Amino acid sequence: MTDASPEMTRCGFVAVIGAPNAGKSTLVNLLVGAKVTIVTHKVQTTRTRVLGIALRDETQVCFIDTPGIFKPKRRLDRAMVSAAWQGAQEADATVLLIDAHAGVTDEVEDILKGLEKEGRKAVLALNKIDMVKREILLALADRLNKTGLFTDIFMISAENGDGTEDLMAHLVSRMAPGPWLFPEDQLSDMPQMLLAAEVTREKLFLNVHQELPYALTVETESYEVRKDGSIRIEQVVYVERESQRAIILGKNGAKVKTVGSAARKELEEMFESKVHLFLYVKVRDRWQDDPERYRMWNLDFQA
Repeated sequence: MTDASPEMTRCGFVAVIGAPNAGKSTLVNLLVGAKVTIVTHKVQTTRTRVLGIALRDETQVCFIDTPGIFKPKRRLDRAMVSAAWQGAQEADATVLLIDAHAGVTDEVEDILKGLEKEGRKAVLALNKIDMVKREILLALADRLNKTGLFTDIFMISAENGDGTEDLMAHLVSRMAPGPWLFPEDQLSDMPQMLLAAEVTREKLFLNVHQELPYALTVETESYEVRKDGSIRIEQVVYVERESQRAIILGKNGAKVKTVGSAARKELEEMFESKVHLFLYVKVRDRWQDDPERYRMWNLDFQA
């Protein structure tokens, strides 16, 4: 544990909100210094609130990585958007991350209206600045500053780290004095069984075609630490139709083997142990309407 006394320590929660694909998970992983939430190039990768815990000297900053805020069409969409706004309401500070290259999209407009409705001010972080000309960036910052919704504006690249430590220093200054809420070596509040499922889901997102990821989910059915220190993990990939199952399996099971190998390799690095990973692909019609799935992800089924 730290040598700092409770009188010296500071702690608080920071919600990171934004449209899908703004780079929220990339930023949280960077500031925490470890992978605590999955990242893909596809939108709506994050499905639930993920807590990433970062330390800077005597300050513990607990980042809430939220699902992207967008116009919901399905029950799962509504639950994800509800979780994002709830994360912002519960936090001590809110960072709105905007993809500077995409600019003020319809989704960003909706988020700005939401902040105004809540009467909540946020810290603005313009991301992916390396992809935008300076004059366009400054005009975007000026336009958003005029909304009156932001206490501060930072220009960053979550991908390469530019400007992120300035943002972190500001957030550290916003945290109130008080004891740390988590042990010094804890990086996330996500159980390892759920984290293992998320890693496999990430590899599926990266290896299957455009629409299928949103029709699948992954559950860890068993997680056993064996006598030799290795970990045996059994997971089920649920899809909604038999045709989707065939896509996941691939010819002679090649696709699911590729996914399993990539997931196993990353899990061994994360858990620092040998991992025996077994994947099964099953059809579960309308799994997105099953309340049990939502309880597992900490989502509101009735949202």
